Amino acid sequence: MAKINKVAHVVLRVKKWEENVQFYSEALGMEVVTCNDERHTAFLSFGTQHHDIGLFQAASEAENGAAGLSHIAFQIDGGVEELRELHGKLVAYGADIIELTEHSVTKSVYFRDPDGNRLEIFCEKMSAEEAIEVMRSGDGATAAPMTL
Repeated sequence: MAKINKVAHVVLRVKKWEENVQFYSEALGMEVVTCNDERHTAFLSFGTQHHDIGLFQAASEAENGAAGLSHIAFQIDGGVEELRELHGKLVAYGADIIELTEHSVTKSVYFRDPDGNRLEIFCEKMSAEEAIEVMRSGDGATAAPMTL
């Protein structure tokens, strides 16, 4: 039976994007594994997985401290078959499925909880070591629609 095994990463929408990238890397010692200055996105790691935190530029009108959570991601045990099973369970439950996305290092299902919080369940496409290298190469932020 498919199951979630951990909270894998959190993505924050931040108003002061450059300052936050610097803070998380310098003050907290995280490695910036992928950074896209044009899109104002950065993925940072403590070194054991491809990313622990994502930082995305918030809308200019967002209040400091209230720019908000983009999403919480849950890693699952297993691969695509288990992801398909959990997706089916969410559909049967009536969850609001937002999108199915294939990233460079994961396959993901995005959905909302009853309060509208954005959540993600995903399976890894490769080992942690390979995924960190993909993120470091700059190819870690790719995304494309997928089907299960």
